[in-house]
Amino acid sequence: MACDTSIKARKKVQVDENTTPTTQKENVSMNSSMVQQVMPEFEMDAYDAKTGHYTVVKSSDYQGKWAVICFYPADFTFVCPTEIAAMNAKYDEFQAKGVEILAVSTDTKFSHKRFVETEPILAGLKLTMGADATGEVSKAFGVLIEEEGLALRGRFLFTPEGICVAQEVQAPSVGRNVHEFLRQIDAWQHATATGEVCPAGWRPGKKTLPVNTDAEKMTGRVGDYVTIEEIMS
Repeated sequence: MACDTSIKARKKVQVDENTTPTTQKENVSMNSSMVQQVMPEFEMDAYDAKTGHYTVVKSSDYQGKWAVICFYPADFTFVCPTEIAAMNAKYDEFQAKGVEILAVSTDTKFSHKRFVETEPILAGLKLTMGADATGEVSKAFGVLIEEEGLALRGRFLFTPEGICVAQEVQAPSVGRNVHEFLRQIDAWQHATATGEVCPAGWRPGKKTLPVNTDAEKMTGRVGDYVTIEEIMS
């Protein structure tokens, strides 16, 4: 059913390079969703802003953890540092929820270091910044703009089992909302732990929908459980 609370990985669509028209292959590459897929395997250089050292990050580093892989177009731009700074301002909240964060662009690790050292809004940054210089990681997540060699604003939330449960992908001109993302994390962690589902705008302390126990009784009668006033409050 549509509100099935179990989270299962789905198979990624395979594109036949020999029989699929070029335009269709491009659409599959750019439009296929990461949701309910397993985190792509990756390994890349990185800059750990907390320690000030270069390092290497791998997809296996996030096994058994809630993880956010957050792509942004480029260092030394305008919207990007505001997003990175906003995520960093909530770093302790992410950590309290057991969530690891990896910021990624197609810049080099050297560019990341210089960016952090010179951009005032990034003072005190604690995030690790992946250097996807080849674009292969961005491509694996479906956010690479190949003709530009840059990534879209793609943010992906993975469960400890490595399954993507939420993604947000935007064009470069508008930044994302870290407060809404933290709300989504609360909802996903609650739904995963309890088997209940969360209505629109759910926050801790608000009503959930216990479809794990009352699915038949609730079908077509959601309004008996929660009102639009409660949802919008």
